[in-house]
Amino acid sequence: MLRAPLLFDAVLNGAAHAVRQAMPRMQPVQRAAHSDLIVAMQAQSQRLSNYFVRSLRQQVAGDLARRAPAAPNKTKPPGGMALVDEDEVAMDVELSHTIETIKSTAEYELRELQTFTAALVGDMDMALDHNPFRAETYARALWASAAALPLSRSFQVSFLRHAGTPLAEVLRKAYAASSSRLESQGVEPASYRTLILPSGSRRNRAADTTFSPDLLSMRDNMRLPSDASRHAPLTAQGGLQGTARRPGHDFGYDVSGRTERQSLELVGRLFDAIAADKRVPADVLGLIARLRSPAMRLSLLDAKMLDQDVHPLWRFINRIAYEAEMAPDAGDPERLRLLKVANATIEQLASETAQTTALYHWAVERLDVFLQQRLSRRCSAVASHIGALQKLEDKLMAGQVVNSTMHGTLDVQQLDTVPAELMHEAPPTETAQLDDAWLDGFRPGDWLRMFLQGHWVHVQLLWPGERREIWLFGDGASDATFAVRRRALVAMRNARLLKGLTQRSLLRRAAEAVQEQVAAG
Repeated sequence: MLRAPLLFDAVLNGAAHAVRQAMPRMQPVQRAAHSDLIVAMQAQSQRLSNYFVRSLRQQVAGDLARRAPAAPNKTKPPGGMALVDEDEVAMDVELSHTIETIKSTAEYELRELQTFTAALVGDMDMALDHNPFRAETYARALWASAAALPLSRSFQVSFLRHAGTPLAEVLRKAYAASSSRLESQGVEPASYRTLILPSGSRRNRAADTTFSPDLLSMRDNMRLPSDASRHAPLTAQGGLQGTARRPGHDFGYDVSGRTERQSLELVGRLFDAIAADKRVPADVLGLIARLRSPAMRLSLLDAKMLDQDVHPLWRFINRIAYEAEMAPDAGDPERLRLLKVANATIEQLASETAQTTALYHWAVERLDVFLQQRLSRRCSAVASHIGALQKLEDKLMAGQVVNSTMHGTLDVQQLDTVPAELMHEAPPTETAQLDDAWLDGFRPGDWLRMFLQGHWVHVQLLWPGERREIWLFGDGASDATFAVRRRALVAMRNARLLKGLTQRSLLRRAAEAVQEQVAAG
């Protein structure tokens, strides 16, 4: 923090130099505008530095506070509502570009520093990045500095664009110096595990796909315990009992047949794999674990349960995990209501002696009703905003309101600075048609992932305008709402800052894990 003002001075000088280098290739009007930008940067240097340092300090303090074992932060988001148009999207595009530039320029230095910060907190496996001065932190501080310029948004975007590369270069040296200082103080870098795969077996990071192992084939090839314990009954936990109880006593059915025993063994392993899934929160795993015994009983009566993951049992499990993931705050009242409804439903399912597929159809319907009621409650809470937005949409469509300092267009030069991995590859004509079809496919209640105001957030579509020009989204982690114009959504999608979310299949991931275990013996 003590070095932050000097760091920003170097960034400001680098940004001014970058602007001067770019000016000979500009049109006369653009050269005049960028000359004004240089004058403003020099005249407002102290103001910009103060905003940069203050944002940096607030972000670091907030990051450390979240890691401390304190009560969850229940601060309400600021009131009011702003219409997100192309101006805001232009800033987000440049912000994402700055983050990617820092990460790519200082990739080696960030990795090295991560080993030192992991050692400082005793994380010898480098499970997390413990450095509060990450690329995102500096980029948002630069964003706050750009917003402090007393100029229009187009000038602020231009400043952010030209300052991104100098910031990355300065941080590369700063990160390297930090590692050197820690090493000189006797800090030994943390070691981390490196998995060496056999030749020809390397693969990319595991990702959810539409492929799912054939559960029926897995069941038929499932090896049972040794012959000495083959006729011992299976318990509700999926293990074997050595007592002389008759087969199937635990479930009330005869499971002496090999196929039935293989079904129970597979379902037990699937639930074990789900319980080991690190991406599912612990409170959700606790609920899912209580469905283990009912699911094992159901597998003896309904062979379709292992046919595919569209069975209502798996749909119910997937939906609970998905909706809980959209509201990550453990203390969020809406999340607590969701888990309460799920808990009551699971209790009723587990209490039923006769397990049927209809029971789980009912469970899915009950959960859907709750989610629809939750959506209605949230829309009712912002009914006044929706009414005002509808009036604004009517004015916008009539051409009476222009809320853009860039005259309603997104500067093409801004998109030219976006890295290739953030750009949409489709031709412009195809892109327009695809964007319209893609956006029109969403309905109220659908979830999306959006890079908005410097952060990736999960948002739920609450209300698309009658003419689908203004869209109202609700933040999954708070009560905040965002009104976004359609053209801004298109620009965000083209820059890959807006993504639709696909509900993960816990069964598919569990089946893949079990299949790997079986293949490994």
